[in-house]
Amino acid sequence: MATYNILILGASYGSLLASKILFGGHQIKLVCLPAEAELINAEGFRVRLPVKGRNDPVEIDSRKLPGKVSAAGPADVKPSDYDLVGLAMQEPQYRSAGVRELLDAVAKSKVPCMSIMNMPPLPYVKRIPGLNYDALKPAYTDPTVWDNFDPGLLTLCSPDPQAIRPPEEKVNVLMVTLPTNFKVAKFDNDKHTVILRKLQDDIEAIRFDTPEGKIELPVKLKVHDSIFVPLAKWAMLLAGNYRCITKDGMRTAQEAVHSDLETSRSVYVFVNDLVVKLGAAPGDLVPFEKYAAAAQSLSRPASAARALQNGAPNIERADKLVQLIARQKGLSHPTIDATVALVDARLAANRKKAA
Repeated sequence: MATYNILILGASYGSLLASKILFGGHQIKLVCLPAEAELINAEGFRVRLPVKGRNDPVEIDSRKLPGKVSAAGPADVKPSDYDLVGLAMQEPQYRSAGVRELLDAVAKSKVPCMSIMNMPPLPYVKRIPGLNYDALKPAYTDPTVWDNFDPGLLTLCSPDPQAIRPPEEKVNVLMVTLPTNFKVAKFDNDKHTVILRKLQDDIEAIRFDTPEGKIELPVKLKVHDSIFVPLAKWAMLLAGNYRCITKDGMRTAQEAVHSDLETSRSVYVFVNDLVVKLGAAPGDLVPFEKYAAAAQSLSRPASAARALQNGAPNIERADKLVQLIARQKGLSHPTIDATVALVDARLAANRKKAA
């Protein structure tokens, strides 16, 4: 059977997808900070997954899986050695020293690349016809890091599953809080899509040994023909994640969505309608009711809100990207405009404080 050599930039969220890919016997290299790399090389990583009908989560230990995982810093890997590259850091991190050079090497290696970011890389947006791409650059921390990518070699995987690193644990432990599926759009080139389909099938075939027998595990990889399927995440981000951000603090995603359900629905429907105008079929997207039900269990503020609260000078700006795309279609939504203005103001305050 074919096994692949896969490079994933970002060990935190990256280890969730890695934990599933390793069942298929593939080799994975995680790019991360030195302390993380040392720990992963010594002890592997653990991913805790909630499973329906079980009180305790299932723990996946990377050392017990058929595939092999190792970790390294950005300067210690060569992208051309790999069959597939995964991008699992937050968008602002790609401009940082070391990571920026590695990302450029990925672009030049012509190895197919799958982004698992909330913020779609600019070359992926170029796969959506009919937009003025230059006008979208202000939504990116540093749009130039994407300059050398061929859009045909980049695809997007919607990071729907939610996970956190429990603060009381070592950094090689990840706890999944919402075990939904990764939804990835196919590549322009069928030869590269074959890799995604193989990973999808391997993950589908997983049966995990538990005291009561073999069970299926949640969080699968689903390959879709439509480039718009991963954009189903946009409505969720704008109705939930970014609305966790408040003027002087943050609130949980559950509160953001359910404290004013009508406003949440209005934002959600507006964004989904925009994605349909870009070319999506309504069936590519997730209905509001399904999202609102899932949001009931989101008992923490979104990562963007936590980053802002912690003083981050940059966060992913999917809010601004959606606003700018809507403007190109002659559309706007007052709640989205207010959110973008609020995030702009809070980032400005963080930068001022850091200066």
